[in-house]
Amino acid sequence: MTPLRTALTLIVVLAASATLLFGQSRGNEAQLQARLKGLFPAASTFSPKEGDPPHYTAYATDARGTKTVLGYAYWTTDLDPLERGYDGPIVMLVGMDLKGILTGLVVAEHKEPYGNFSVEPPAFAAQFKGKSVRDAFKVGADIDAVSRATISITSATRAVRNSSRRIARALLPPPSTP
Repeated sequence: MTPLRTALTLIVVLAASATLLFGQSRGNEAQLQARLKGLFPAASTFSPKEGDPPHYTAYATDARGTKTVLGYAYWTTDLDPLERGYDGPIVMLVGMDLKGILTGLVVAEHKEPYGNFSVEPPAFAAQFKGKSVRDAFKVGADIDAVSRATISITSATRAVRNSSRRIARALLPPPSTP
C-alpha cells in the first residue's frame, strides 16, 4: 500500500470512529425532533445544535410569528465527555428552562449491564424533571440509588449535574438576589 493510500485509509477510519464516538449514533433527525419535543412540548421549533457549549434552543412562536426562547437541550456526552458509567458513556439528552429547572431527560444510549433496572426505566429520567441546577444531585439523597447499579446511577447523575450547571453558567442570566 502506498503512503498516500495508507494516510487516506487512516483518515477515513478516524472520521468514522469520531462520528460514532461523538454522537452521530444518537438516532435520526425525526427521532431527535421527537426527543426535543418531549423535553419542550410547547416548543414550535428547535435550532440546530450550536454554540459553546453545544446545545439546541427551543422556541415558542406566537400568532404573529414572534419566536420566544423556552430553554435549551443538550447531550451530556457533548458537555462532559469523559464521564463514564460501568461500561462506557451514558448518552442522555437533557432539557432546561430559562430559570435553570430541568424540563426532562431522555436516556438515548448506554451499554450498562444493569441498565434495564437502573438508567433505562422511566422512573430514572422522571426524577430529574423539575430539579433545579442548584440542587445537590446526590445519589441516595435527592436521586434514588439502585442496588447493584451504583456506578451507573452515580455516573449518570454526575453527568446530568455537571452538564446542566455548565449550560446554566454559559447561557442563563445570573440569579437575582432579593
